[in-house]
Amino acid sequence: MSASGGTRAIVAALAANLAIAASKFVAFAFSGSSSMLAEGVHSLADSGNQALLLVGGKKAQREATPQHPFGYGRERYIYAFLVSIVLFSVGGMFAIYEGYEKIKHPHEIEHWYWPVGVLVFAIIAESFSFRTAIKESNPQRGNLSWTEFVRRAKAPELPVVLLEDFGALVGLVLALGGVGIALATGDGVWDGVGTVCIGVLLVLIALVLAVETKSLLLGESAGPEQTRKIEAAVVDGTTVTRIIHMRTLHLGPEELLVAAKIAVRHDDTATEVARAIDAAESRIRHAVPIARVIYLEPDIYSETEATKGPDPEAAPGGPAHPPAAH
Repeated sequence: MSASGGTRAIVAALAANLAIAASKFVAFAFSGSSSMLAEGVHSLADSGNQALLLVGGKKAQREATPQHPFGYGRERYIYAFLVSIVLFSVGGMFAIYEGYEKIKHPHEIEHWYWPVGVLVFAIIAESFSFRTAIKESNPQRGNLSWTEFVRRAKAPELPVVLLEDFGALVGLVLALGGVGIALATGDGVWDGVGTVCIGVLLVLIALVLAVETKSLLLGESAGPEQTRKIEAAVVDGTTVTRIIHMRTLHLGPEELLVAAKIAVRHDDTATEVARAIDAAESRIRHAVPIARVIYLEPDIYSETEATKGPDPEAAPGGPAHPPAAH
């Protein structure tokens, strides 16, 4: 997996969530708090999500096959998308349903010290997990804001763990607030209100994850900095004079496809062009090591053709031809 940092964050979150889930279910059994039940299911869903991320990272390491010639790097995106579905359905929708039932049929919380004690323990444990995710994310985040990091990251594991841990901490505070108000007022409806708030929060986080992983599944290009490095590496000014057009695509978080039509001199021999292409590929891989699949097509640059602009039918998603008349 990308990096050991992502794996460490996932393992830390998995260990914390398993311990927290067990404690929350025990607290629910003794107190009858719906917030504790919703939080227990939330932690159990998070544990399953981290297991999915680990499985996806393992499957993505398989070698390419004739049926999948570009490898299995996108397995990580698929499993990250499954995480958003689990978080939405098992975590969010269950919590909203449980909270609704508790609001309709409220009952007083028993043995208040169980839910309060477990929530305090869970906040401490989740804080350590969240701290690990932040620590492992910082080297990759660089100067980006946290919002930009979540939106631009090509490896899905760290953004997923960050959002899950953040949602868990906010959810625990909501649960503690709901239980606290219910104990103070003697009205169990507040426990249900806190549970509904937890569900809404999880649904919103799941939707953010779904949108971001959907973009990765569809296929994202290299980032601006990587694109600039590739463009600078391709042109040598001698044989390769310019890039006519270029496309990049992430086959996985650490695997980039580069396809470009490059301009060569009209009087170069085939041998000179072949050597120039090999040299350009070597420069690209040195500048951007994750550029592992490179296709360079030589052509003669024409000012006349360039003024016409790019051919829309040559680009992915170009206009469809109308059906032929019968």
